[in-house]
Formats: sequence, structure tokens, C-alpha cells
Amino acid sequence: MEHFIVSARKYRPQTFKDVVGQQAITNTLKNAIEHNHLAQALLFTGPRGVGKTTCARILAKMINHDGTQSPDEDFAFNIFELDAASNNSVDDIRNLIDQVRIPPQVGKYKVYIIDEVHMLSQSAFNAFLKTLEEPPQHAIFILATTEKHKIIPTILSRCQIFDFKRITVSDAKNYLVYIAQQEGVNAEEDALNIIAQKADGAMRDALSIYDRVVSFSGKDLTRQAVTENLNVLDYDTYIKVTDLILSNNIPQLLLSYNDILSSGFDGHHFISGLASHFRDLLVCKDQKTIQLLEVGEQTKARYFEQASQTNHQFLIKAIDLANECDLKYKTSQNQRLLVELSLMQLASITFDGEKKKFEQSIIPASVFEKQPATLSSEEKSMVRENEHGELATEAPKESQLPSGENKTPNSNCADDKEDNYHSDKTMVPGAKEQQEEPEPTPPVPAPKPVIDPEVKKEKVSGLSLKSIQKKREIEARQQEAAPTKDVVLNNEFSETQLQATWNDYVKRIKKQGSKILASILETDLPKLKEENRIVIELPNETMKINLEREQNKLMSYLKQKLQNTEIRLVINVNEQSAKKYAFTPIEKYNKLKEKNPLIDKLRSTFDLDV
Repeated sequence: MEHFIVSARKYRPQTFKDVVGQQAITNTLKNAIEHNHLAQALLFTGPRGVGKTTCARILAKMINHDGTQSPDEDFAFNIFELDAASNNSVDDIRNLIDQVRIPPQVGKYKVYIIDEVHMLSQSAFNAFLKTLEEPPQHAIFILATTEKHKIIPTILSRCQIFDFKRITVSDAKNYLVYIAQQEGVNAEEDALNIIAQKADGAMRDALSIYDRVVSFSGKDLTRQAVTENLNVLDYDTYIKVTDLILSNNIPQLLLSYNDILSSGFDGHHFISGLASHFRDLLVCKDQKTIQLLEVGEQTKARYFEQASQTNHQFLIKAIDLANECDLKYKTSQNQRLLVELSLMQLASITFDGEKKKFEQSIIPASVFEKQPATLSSEEKSMVRENEHGELATEAPKESQLPSGENKTPNSNCADDKEDNYHSDKTMVPGAKEQQEEPEPTPPVPAPKPVIDPEVKKEKVSGLSLKSIQKKREIEARQQEAAPTKDVVLNNEFSETQLQATWNDYVKRIKKQGSKILASILETDLPKLKEENRIVIELPNETMKINLEREQNKLMSYLKQKLQNTEIRLVINVNEQSAKKYAFTPIEKYNKLKEKNPLIDKLRSTFDLDV
């Protein structure tokens, strides 16, 4: 059997340009070597697996190359690696100091790489101080550690410190793509993205996970194989759970959580991942924060689709509830019940336009202010009930009651006079004689408007105050939605008028809470072309899909305001337009200068800063 070399060793970078995600540090070291400005004591600090020891070895090899040696020369006799975890005594440091005095036999420098330097004892640090401060000209010390705070300040003050950062998910995924191509592995982008996220910023961990998954799945690396092998909950699970939350489907939500637990996943891991999922949805709501979403393009489209079904209030409340459950999980006696309670609370969040809205328990005063001038006896009794703080309830019509039971819903002592009458208005024998109130004249019915089929489906009672308000709302909606299909308008308008109307619509939907649609409409100003075509250019297909969903409302508004029913919208996708956005002050200034060259003259005249 051929000897197997793990990817972390096989693909260890041999030059600075091969180092992943540390461009700032590698450029600094290269420039220091070229300009002969390299310090004699360097401290490399940062998380595990980000390239500290690798950069130290590359640096040790580069400073001894003078152009006459072979590129493969590694100067092994000039590089000394010391593991401070096992050589942390004073005697070990004294042996090191004795070796430092001897000049190199080949090359110009002797390089001492001390790994995990924070493991040295206090006395060993003190013995090392003098040599570290004034080493021989041929000696360079490179200290590497993951815990800089454990190193005494007197050592830190004698070193030039380089802080290595975590490898981003994007950089790690791109490097895994390169390795998969070299190894002939057909890997899905989402699969490599999950591996990069699981590595948590450590490239060595990412390569180790990659080797493990390839051993499991062979030459075809799929997202399903990765999630199965790593036993992780991927975004697909959280998207399905969120759909159940948005639809208020509590029974199915509890069954889904039971399936997750049955698959061997921890409830704490699930609830923390759900909070992160809500955070990712919130990131999708604004174009400025999309870059914080570290997923593939296909996954990003699914996040956009679900984010369009939510609003900021729901997401912020959901994050708060999930985070509260995360904090209480460790101390809870019944952890499963805690998570189930949180899921039920998440499915019960109410917000306008997206989920169910609980009915008001108190009828607003505006309902009574807009009552018709004449009310029936049943409606009068309901008004009296509301004055006493009780809710009005719907009552059956008189024609629907059997003979002899023509009574109002209120049959209290104060209303005994109404109990003594039959439908033919004759006095019941033995009843107390009282002055009969004249029956109110029924109002003249107004002509019925043409009701939209959608509105016709809603059936309301004609007696309760609540139904009166509902009827008025239906009539108002029917009047607003009254189509003008038979009217053809063809008024001419300029591109300036179009853009002004466009901006008015953007302000309107912003007030309604549609921030993501407003952001899409602000991406580009519409252009007026021949044949009444309105052309807008968007940077990606996802934004086009979101705009097409709301296209009917936008076009109705434009047709009404511009008095032209023949206009149509054309949406083009140009991925290069995404690079036109200006973020820095200089970019914004240059963009303004392109539109108006006089701005540059104004700046130079008054000697203004950008």
C-alpha cells in the first residue's frame, strides 16, 4: 500500500504567495527582506492552523537565499525548531544560547523557530531575555504562540509582533477548490463551503476535515455526504424549520424538532444554529450587509427568498428569543421543554402583513364616531352593551328567528318592554302598558358597488358594529382596487418626471417597511426608451426575481401617476454594474465629479478636502 500524505502536509505552502489569507503579513515580510529591514526577534501570534509556523519556515529559507543556490535548497542545517512545550526549562534555554554563539557554516543566518513559546517557565523567560535583546548578527529568533497574553511583557517589548488572523470562509473554500482540482475530486461548492465553516478559521482543520470526508465519499463530494459525515445541521434544515415558524404550524414544528433529536443532534447546537440562521436572514434584508453572508450563490438565493417573507421586527424578536433559550439551556432542568417552548413562542410572533394578527379586544372609538344616523333596535342594544364595557356580538336577523321568539339579544329587566311584543307588534296579555316607541324608518339603500370576486368571498353579518366596520373596509378596498381597464391613457412624460415618480414610490414603500424592495429600486435609476419602455439595470438575477414579484404594484402606481397605461418595464441583469457602487469618500467624490465636472473646480478653488 502506498504511503498516504495528509493534505495539510502535502500542500503546505513553500512560498509566501501560496500562504492563504495572510497577505498583509506576507507582503510585510517580503518587503522587509528586500529592503534589508528585518528585525532579529519576531513574534508570530494567532489562532491554530493559520500559517504561523509555515511563514516562519518560508522566512528562514528566504533570508539565506542569495540567488546562487538551487530554489529547492531548504537550508536545513541553518534552521533550528524548538518545541517550547517539551523544552521549557532553564537548561534547555542555556543550551540554545550556547548554540547561538556559533556562526552558520552555510548561508548567512541561523534561524531559531521556537513554537508554543508561551509554555516556557518564568525562569526560562528570564534566562532568554538578554540573548533575545542583543543576539549575534547571524542569529534571528522567530517565536510562535497561540496565547500571546501568557508571554511576559519584557519578552513582548523585545519582539516585532505579527498578528495572524483567522482564515475567512471564502479563502478557505477557494483553497479547497484548488486542492480538489489537483486531486481530481468532483466537489460541490456548498459541500466545500460547509467544510470551510466547520473549520472555524483554521486552514489546517479544513484540510483535515476535507481528507476525512473524501475518505467517506470518494471522488464525488456532495453536500449531503458532508453533512452526514460531519453530523452537522445544514441550512436546508433551518430553512424548513423557519418556514414552519412563519406558517404558525406548531404541531409540525414540534415533530421536526423531534426528528432532529432522533438523528442524534444536540438541542443546544440546534437552537444556537437557528439563532445564526435568523441573523443570516436579517443580513439579507439590506444590500450593504449582504457581504456578511458567507454562503454559496445557490444558497444565497434561497436565503433571499425566505428573507423576503419576513420583516425586521420579526427577525429581531426571533433572534432575541433564540438567544435567550441558548443562554438558559445549560441551567435548565428540562432542556427539551425549554427548546420546544421557544419554538412555540417563535411560531406565535405576530407582525403585520406577514403572519396572523390577533383581533383587537377593544373596539376603537372611531367605529362609533362613524355610525350611520339611523340604527335598528338590535344595533342600539349593542351600542348600550359597549357603553357598559362589553364586546358587541353578532345577532341573528329577526326573519331568521322562529315565531314567538322575536327578541333582541338583551332581555334584561330594563328592556322588558321589548319582550312583551310579538312579530305582529300586538301587546301580550298581562304585560305592563308602556308607551310604544315608533319604529325607526329604515335608511334608503345606496346603489351597490361592483364588488371584486376576491372581496365577494368575504361574508359579514349586517347587524354587529364589527361587521359594519368590516363592510366599510371592504368597500374602501374595492374602490381603491377599482380597475380602469376600459380607459386607455397615453400622456407623454419626460425621463425626469419618471425618475421623480419612481423616487416617490421608493419613499412610499420604505414607510410601509419594504426595505429590501426599496434597496433594489435604488440600485439604478430607470431610463425611458422608445415605445414607452422603462429600462432598469440590476447587478444580479436574485434582485431581478424580487423586483418581478412586486412589478404589478409598481407599474400600477407609475401608470396612475404618469397618466399612461401603455408603459412597460424591462429589467436587465448586468453583473458588471455591481462594481459601480461607491463606498469610500474618494469613490463617491469621483462619481459626483463624473456627473458634474464643476465640483472639481469648486474643490480646487476653495482648497477643500475629500
